[in-house]
Amino acid sequence: MYNAVIVGSGFSGICMAISLKTNGINDFIILEKADGIGGTWRENTYPGAECDIPSALYSYSFEPYPDWEYKWSHQPQILDYIKFCSSKHNIDSHIHFNKELTSARWHEDHWQIDTKDGSTYEARSFIPALGQLHHPSTPAFEGMDSFSGSSFHSATWDHSIDLKGKTIGVIGNAASAVQFIPQIAKEAKEVIVFQRSANWMLPKQDRLYKDWEKNLVRKFPALLSIYRSRLWLLGGGLFLLMKTGNNFLRKAYQNQTKKFIKKHITDKELVEKLIPRYPLGAKRVLFSDDYYEALSKEHVHVVTESIDSINRLGINTKSKVHEVDVIVYATGFKTNPFLMNLDIKGKKDLSIHTHWQEGPKNYLGITVDQFPNMFLMYGPNTNLGHNSIILMAEAQANYITQCVNHLENGSEKTMEVKASVIDSYYEEIQSRLKKMIWSKIENSWYQSANGNIPNNWPGRTMEYTRRTKKVNLEDYNLS
Repeated sequence: MYNAVIVGSGFSGICMAISLKTNGINDFIILEKADGIGGTWRENTYPGAECDIPSALYSYSFEPYPDWEYKWSHQPQILDYIKFCSSKHNIDSHIHFNKELTSARWHEDHWQIDTKDGSTYEARSFIPALGQLHHPSTPAFEGMDSFSGSSFHSATWDHSIDLKGKTIGVIGNAASAVQFIPQIAKEAKEVIVFQRSANWMLPKQDRLYKDWEKNLVRKFPALLSIYRSRLWLLGGGLFLLMKTGNNFLRKAYQNQTKKFIKKHITDKELVEKLIPRYPLGAKRVLFSDDYYEALSKEHVHVVTESIDSINRLGINTKSKVHEVDVIVYATGFKTNPFLMNLDIKGKKDLSIHTHWQEGPKNYLGITVDQFPNMFLMYGPNTNLGHNSIILMAEAQANYITQCVNHLENGSEKTMEVKASVIDSYYEEIQSRLKKMIWSKIENSWYQSANGNIPNNWPGRTMEYTRRTKKVNLEDYNLS
């Protein structure tokens, strides 16, 4: 029996493993469904894929990296960074590849974990580190199966298809789309962007780091820490945008976006299409230096009519059939329910999906009543709209390590968060979320059908770090 089984080898899973190992806990494994590590940065390889958090902050605080090529790093180097960290901290030997989790069941004092290939593992602690954005969401348009061309989701990009000289229909215009549209526009004959709603977007002001800058932070590592702290403070400032009310800062950023649009777009009709009709912050704020520039090209068009259906030749809107050679679905991910498609059962064979049918109640996004010794990474209500998720992952890893250490070295072998603690915490979080800007818009992946917000954290990162710094054993039933 292992002390702990971690599922997933993305940023969260590797962070969790490093935390365990740093604290002298070596009897653990990571189950990874693929043949390599990296999570979302392994899966998403679309043209132009890059981070929308500056890399000095989108990296572990304990592993600063002076070799970032760009301020906002591209997917290949981010993946290399994860591999570097795993190798440096001797995590690779703990990873079991091609082991896709199918079920996990609690048995009195341990978890039994089964994988798709028929393997079975037993562990004192079960740590799903699966993330929130890894199940691509493709709308079910009428007639989509009749399309005679090629089609794929941006998260599973088909690199075998040559886009040069083709007419490409892009359904969606959010975080991934604003990165790959400028890239495919360079070689496509025509790009038609089907936009359901506009997004607030700010310039990245991305650039290559100069060699002297890299050499300087290698020689004086404290400078990189200072730079990281500055980025963290700026992210904390953006938290103010997530508050309700017509505050001055929000208006200032909205005006900046409008100026940014008009800098590149002269067509007044297109400008109106690109200005959102909701307050900035209610949906994910996007960052790009070249999206509006790409839309200004003669061969790139924005369509705001809703899609009625798809036929053999292309995409039908109310007034026109848009003939295309390729359809790219940039339609995001299924974020609810959490732990989708997984058969996880706690005490008395209770399914996590049955337990969460009215919402994913939890404590700190980490523990769930009726599911002893299960600790979530990037769980419900730990997503951010203003700062780096790596900060949250490190806080969770610290908290979970304390729990695993107690179960290994203490007299108790099971710990289950008290239902009263869950109820109190859930009420607090949802009450606070109703005062955030995310609750003021109906059509958003942040919200569930009942109006609650299961994904986002309502506070600053420093608050979450403080609340997870030390485990309060009084919050748990121990046995």
